[in-house]
Amino acid sequence: MFRRSPAGPRYLLILDGNRNWGFPKGHLRDGESPLDAARREVAEETGLADLVLHGELGVIDWYFRARGELIHKDCHLFLFESPYGDVVPQSEEGITACSWHSLEEALRSTIWENSRTVLQAAARMVGAPDGERKTALGS
Repeated sequence: MFRRSPAGPRYLLILDGNRNWGFPKGHLRDGESPLDAARREVAEETGLADLVLHGELGVIDWYFRARGELIHKDCHLFLFESPYGDVVPQSEEGITACSWHSLEEALRSTIWENSRTVLQAAARMVGAPDGERKTALGS
């Protein structure tokens, strides 16, 4: 998610319950497409609903342990532009803050390498001419 500003693009990160900066994300509901889920999760977690789709960023995946079980999660990521609106963190989901960052600030703020890769892909898409906005991760 990004927003244009006079100082350049700003990228939205959320602060989760583990005090890590990252992206809005969640689970697919029955029959929901990844794009529809992304729009819904962004609206729920940040309060921003008027979003302009710029393209798909790709899929990231990771493993973690929950209650002793190894879990594999994959996340489809899309680049949305939010031209206006105030962010409201979804506190009931453990989100304690939503904040706009320059690319450099965002890259320093997240501890996850796959998040930095996504931010760099988003920056390429934001700077690409209109006909080239479908750039995905790794290109």
